[in-house]
Amino acid sequence: MNRVSTNSNKSRISTFDKRLGCWQVAFVAFAVLLIGYLFLLQVVDFKNYRLRAKKQRSLRNFVMRGDIFDRNGIKLASDKATFDVYAHPADYAHSPEELARILAPYLKISTPTLAKKLTKKAAVITLKKDVDRVTAKSIRQLGLREISLGKKNRRIYPQGTMASHILGYYNFDADIASGVELTAKSQLEHVEKNTPAERTPDGNIIYSVSTDPVATTTPMKGKELTLTIDTAIQHICEQELYKMISQKHALRGTIIVMDPHNGEILAYAVYPYYDPNNFRKATQTQIKNWTLTDVFPAGSTFKTLTVASAMALGKINENSRVLDTGKMKIGKWEIKNHDYKKRPYPGSISMEYLFTHSSNVGSVAVAQKMTAPEFYTMLKKFGIGSKTGIDLPGESVGLLPHWSKWGVATQASMGYGYGASVTPIQMVSAVSALANNGVRVTPHVIKYSPEDAAKKIKYVQVMSPETARTITRILTASVEHSDAPEKLDNYLVAAKTGTSKKPKEKASGYSNKLYTSIVGYLPASNPKVLIYVLVDSASGYDVWGSTVAAPVFREVASQVSRMMNLKVDKFTK
Repeated sequence: MNRVSTNSNKSRISTFDKRLGCWQVAFVAFAVLLIGYLFLLQVVDFKNYRLRAKKQRSLRNFVMRGDIFDRNGIKLASDKATFDVYAHPADYAHSPEELARILAPYLKISTPTLAKKLTKKAAVITLKKDVDRVTAKSIRQLGLREISLGKKNRRIYPQGTMASHILGYYNFDADIASGVELTAKSQLEHVEKNTPAERTPDGNIIYSVSTDPVATTTPMKGKELTLTIDTAIQHICEQELYKMISQKHALRGTIIVMDPHNGEILAYAVYPYYDPNNFRKATQTQIKNWTLTDVFPAGSTFKTLTVASAMALGKINENSRVLDTGKMKIGKWEIKNHDYKKRPYPGSISMEYLFTHSSNVGSVAVAQKMTAPEFYTMLKKFGIGSKTGIDLPGESVGLLPHWSKWGVATQASMGYGYGASVTPIQMVSAVSALANNGVRVTPHVIKYSPEDAAKKIKYVQVMSPETARTITRILTASVEHSDAPEKLDNYLVAAKTGTSKKPKEKASGYSNKLYTSIVGYLPASNPKVLIYVLVDSASGYDVWGSTVAAPVFREVASQVSRMMNLKVDKFTK
């Protein structure tokens, strides 16, 4: 038994020694590999890891967005540095009550409320946001290790609600923007040279021989941006638009004033307004620039494009006449003039009469002189069914069915503004061709350098200068030889009003609401400004383009002509 036990013990010891030897070999091998790996890190590949460590300590300088100005140098937007105050419970060197007593006077928060915040179970506690620079400096001087400050931009709009849909807003926390704050983002945030600096976890700069103390501590600022907007004209438009909307209890409205020669938008009022300083309190309905996104039937303002298209194609001329029967039937649809009861059968009418009395039947007659492909091609030249290319986000292409899908009724309704759906900016762009010798120019709100303008601003020859001038003469005569409310004392005006039914939002057909509009330009002898007015869903009796939009046009045109000192072209005997 003893011999057997002894042999068994020897066997176990031998097995243990073998296993121990294996573990020793494995440990030595691991140690060799670890030493080799550390050698590679610290000796062979040290540059790569040193660079990675340096990047972790590097922080780009604080970049402030560039200021935005109107065409006359009035500031519309700028950046203001603010600070968020944070507490770090893991680093508390004071009790929450003590910290509350110290910080309460600076944060303007009661001591009990602040103490309650400081006892929250969180790795980082936000004590207050948007603290000004002076307060932040005072807090930093307290030397509280458990308190940190986060620096950020806050966008300030000194003119309040003015041009809010053009400027848009900028949300620093989420890096979200709208308006030119979005389209010009790269310019507003562009800096010529941004010097990175190495910093400690606390945010302090690590200085070395190569560190530039001025460059690393001076806030960087993006490029300035100048708009084509004139704040004085913008103010007039917003004021006059609000008056009419309030008077008629309308849903929304817009006034756009543009130089038809170069496409520069001088004013762009969009109601409802909102304050971009407090964009978080605004609804999406207020923030959305519906004049770019939403489409509507243009109504009688579209008749200018119908007549101009037919004339450009040589189907009619200045002296042409068409038969106006007052009403007509195409397929199962009846088309009737708005003044049918007063003028049941006008007979042979001129183009001036067509515009003056806004003849639907006459416009259909003109539209039918063109083939569907011809009419469609001309409307595309006017920019209908395409984006204008305006430098604002969210633009819709509108709606223009391809001519191959037109029926007889489609082409007829197209003639007086119901076959296509447009945006307000599309109508401004289209009619600008009439005011600019037949050339349509890209509308824009950013003032470009000659080099950038050559890339961004397009010129499309829609018709001959002679045709454009002829349409202008007819439009001017239709205003001058009538009691049109848009008529001015000292200036000849080429304009056309429009009234169209508002489509139902969630069903086919039309509602009982109306779009009332007018588009025109002056002085008609040498157009300098084009003005478009649209009021959506005006309430009350006698709602027409001539009764709602035209009075606004007249007031805006009168004030703008004085401000711009336009040359008088109307002389009374």
